[in-house]
Amino acid sequence: MNGMDLSQAVAVGLVFVVAGAVKGITGMGLPTVAVSLLGLWMAPGEAAALLVVPALATNVAQCRGPYLRRLAARLWPAWAALALVTIAMPVPAAGPAGLGAHALLGGVLVLYGLWGLWRPRLPDLPSRARWVAPVAGAATGAVTAATAVFVLPLVPWLQCLRLGREEMVQALGLSFTVATLALAVRLGSSGGGNPWSVDAALALLAACAGLGLGAWVRTRISGAAFQRALFLVFVGLGVANLLRGA
Repeated sequence: MNGMDLSQAVAVGLVFVVAGAVKGITGMGLPTVAVSLLGLWMAPGEAAALLVVPALATNVAQCRGPYLRRLAARLWPAWAALALVTIAMPVPAAGPAGLGAHALLGGVLVLYGLWGLWRPRLPDLPSRARWVAPVAGAATGAVTAATAVFVLPLVPWLQCLRLGREEMVQALGLSFTVATLALAVRLGSSGGGNPWSVDAALALLAACAGLGLGAWVRTRISGAAFQRALFLVFVGLGVANLLRGA
């Protein structure tokens, strides 16, 4: 998707400023916000090509930390399954640019928004339940391949592990990086878009500006209230994508 006109470039820039700001405030959500907004007028595959570089760049710092070895030993089955399914899963019957892709994206966004608003008490998964890791990874890979959104069921599963706050931040950064790299490989092998384009560079610059804005806003608002509002927005965007895919 190269050669955007001025109005498209401005729209994409604004989307990534917003997505970067959400990342700066909450520590996550850039791909979900970007794809959900871009999905209002763009196929999820095209949106995915734009978010790869910003997502990778903004996750690098989040990958650093003292828990790498412990997290890798515990999470590698999920990461391997996520990457394999993301890369190898057949394109949905509706095609990456079809209305079916918007319906899938809308459904995932509504589920994620409702889950975030409900915030159910999640089970405590003991370390011996190792079989859950590849299942969660494979399911996330399927969702990623179909919609370019990789929060479900990855985030709820990680929360079930009862990681400490800093360990959870690092686990999210590492997991999102694996998902983004797998998505980039899928796009490159399937011709779904060029994630290293000039358009992606514009998205990266806008996302970085949004990160700075989000860091400034974070000190001035209630994080919990902002997250509730964000999940409501996800529900609304999901419904909009569902209507487009109907």
